[in-house]
Amino acid sequence: MPFEPINPPQFPTPIAPYSAGAKAGNTVYVSGVLALGEGGTVLHVGDAAAQTRHVLDVIKVTLEAAGASLEDVAMNHIFLKDLADYAAFNVVYADYFPGAKPARYCIRADLVKPDCLVEIASVAHIG
Repeated sequence: MPFEPINPPQFPTPIAPYSAGAKAGNTVYVSGVLALGEGGTVLHVGDAAAQTRHVLDVIKVTLEAAGASLEDVAMNHIFLKDLADYAAFNVVYADYFPGAKPARYCIRADLVKPDCLVEIASVAHIG
């Protein structure tokens, strides 16, 4: 089955060869999202809650460009640089998923840029 790349025009140029998302049938895959601005500048350095908010806002826009919403998210893959940020992350995360909670996992990982604290990749099913 062919897929449709999803690249919202308001996003900065990706720092590597990938699309922000991909839609295949009624499934939308959102690439791992970091709190990055134009030129790969890390946003909200040192603030895991603000980075989480930025990441989830980017995921929301990517999903909307594919005809989906956060309510369609079935799975989140979460990476935290430091598990000490887990509580702050969860406070923000709960605001974005107030109803039925998607499946997820959360692991500690070194991220692509040292100042990045949070990365999330999502899978959504439309309809």
